[in-house]
Amino acid sequence: MSFFDGSALKVRWLCRLAVAVLVPLTLLAAGAAGASAVASARPVAASSAPGAHGGASNLLALGTLPLHTAGAQVVNRFGRPVRLAGVNWYGAESVDFAPGGLQLRPLWEIVSQIRQLGFNVVRLPYSNQMVEQDPVVPSYALKANPGLEGLRAMQVYERVVHALTSQGIAVILDDHNSNAEWCCSGTDGNTLWYNSQYPQSAWLADWKKMAATFRGDPLVIGADLRNEPRAAATWGGPSSTNWQAAAELGGDAVLSVNPHLLVFVEGTSYAGNLSGAKGLPVVLNVPNQLVYEVHDYAWYESGFSDYQQWYQQVYPKWAYLVTGRHPVPLMVGEFGTCDTSLSCVTGTTPGTNGLWFHVLTTFLQRYDVNWTYWAVNGTQSTGAGRSYGAPETYGVLNPSWDAPALPALTERLRQMERPVFISPANTPSRGARLRRDR
Repeated sequence: MSFFDGSALKVRWLCRLAVAVLVPLTLLAAGAAGASAVASARPVAASSAPGAHGGASNLLALGTLPLHTAGAQVVNRFGRPVRLAGVNWYGAESVDFAPGGLQLRPLWEIVSQIRQLGFNVVRLPYSNQMVEQDPVVPSYALKANPGLEGLRAMQVYERVVHALTSQGIAVILDDHNSNAEWCCSGTDGNTLWYNSQYPQSAWLADWKKMAATFRGDPLVIGADLRNEPRAAATWGGPSSTNWQAAAELGGDAVLSVNPHLLVFVEGTSYAGNLSGAKGLPVVLNVPNQLVYEVHDYAWYESGFSDYQQWYQQVYPKWAYLVTGRHPVPLMVGEFGTCDTSLSCVTGTTPGTNGLWFHVLTTFLQRYDVNWTYWAVNGTQSTGAGRSYGAPETYGVLNPSWDAPALPALTERLRQMERPVFISPANTPSRGARLRRDR
């Protein structure tokens, strides 16, 4: 039986809602029961747990769900703005078929790290191969979690989701690739939302299955329809490459099962280009559930030496969705920098990670843009050009998964967790900021 199944699940979540509102709880203590704590962990009220810079207060209270969109913002059921500020936790989309780190730390411990760092959402990649073949997860990927050994990939994925949401952390399901692998290249066979092994019909069916699997968990808040459409992918044009039309099909499939999920639609060109949405927007059958998504890395733009020059490059590609005349909700679903030195986070030298990271994070904080950093992982998963267990040099956590890899990076992300919430209706403030940028 599915880990989230039937009426028992609904009763379980009604109980969780009451507990989250009336009986704030703390994280379960470490010990021999660590592995079994995954299944029994209980939700903590968002306001009850301490965290540096008020991190825990960013958690989404169960009583304020579900989420939807209004104007340029994601809002809760009461219409109050919500800012998603989180991390990617990769690995399940690879041939390891499990999120990274479970070979080194108990699941509950990693979740505790994510929570204590103040992140309120995790973007959790998977592959269509994982959903359809559902193999037993290799034991090497679960060494620190004996209670998970012998389980199939979907079971482990569900346990991870449950561990996160039990501690008040929201989850965005991310269809990262068709075949299990490390993403991405223009020749990996996963450039579109389908391929010969996993056709469009399978992609749609898999999304319905994922939406149904987690329908009873209100903190599973979103569906990221496909990671980084690229190469032949177009916005408009022939149906075989038209990602905009496919996103409408995929979004409607998801919402037919769970109309409360946010639907995240990435741009083309490795999710770096949403210019086509200006003239050809995505329209879903359920209104107010669409969030556009972009990815940005230091190599996506070039030749800039300050914020203004960088902004001029990204404005026509995607920043217009935030600062233009008709702003809409946007999430930067991937952005990341190295974790090896202070120059990864700040600097003024053109062409460096430090300068790019400074200007991008300035933009995200200035306009309260939703974001999930790539990645929380302290070690690499299996994949082309990767070595399982080797240090992840773009990670929030260190290779032991027990502390931040670069305190300066963690501090900058914590600063960004503090919402400002510029109201679209507040034209003087927003206009002043826009004039300064443009």
